[in-house]
Amino acid sequence: MIIYGKQIVLYALAHYPQYIEEFYLAKEIEPKVFSQMRKLDKPILRLDSKKAQALARGGNHQGFFARITPLESTPFASMKQFQRILVLCGMSDVGNIGAIFRSAYALGVQAVIISHIKSPKIEQILRASSGAMFAMPFCVVDNVLAYMNDLQGAGFCLYGADMGGENVAEFVPSQKWALFLGEESQGLYDKIAKKLDKILAIQMHNNFDSLNVSVAAGILMAYLDSNTKAI
Repeated sequence: MIIYGKQIVLYALAHYPQYIEEFYLAKEIEPKVFSQMRKLDKPILRLDSKKAQALARGGNHQGFFARITPLESTPFASMKQFQRILVLCGMSDVGNIGAIFRSAYALGVQAVIISHIKSPKIEQILRASSGAMFAMPFCVVDNVLAYMNDLQGAGFCLYGADMGGENVAEFVPSQKWALFLGEESQGLYDKIAKKLDKILAIQMHNNFDSLNVSVAAGILMAYLDSNTKAI
């Protein structure tokens, strides 16, 4: 698995060096940073600009690349041990998914389930998460509908997001919850929404009714976190 970009490569170097297998550099870097790489005792290879652009598929690599041990999906059974999880249903934008991982990690969510996405692009999500995905257990399942009863049986209250739901600012959640978020354009699938314990909404002002899904996810998680602690 290849990651690229100065921020994510240096984050991996500082916090998750055990994942790094090789470095690739397409520019001269600061001696201090190069020294840190050398201390890891991993190969450091040079790339010309053409190879760098090909490796980054045209992305903004800033001259920094690393080959890392691939991140692996956690078995679903392990999800049951957590108290707060996020379930992403059908999202396709890796930027949104990565941003949600960042917010989830910052706001105390303990794991993420990715569902209804064929072959999620883990390395792109990792980069978009600014490294948060390194520390966040995640599980990839084809269809989360098959697992919702298992989550409820493990003590989770299942919440979803929709404009017609209860105001999340005034909602008191269970101590153990799973928050379901739907795809960017259509929201939650009907079959999933019907099996949830509660639908939650963000109260908005100025007759505005549209938020980016990653922004909405951050607001919902922040309220659920603060309201859980207030119990």
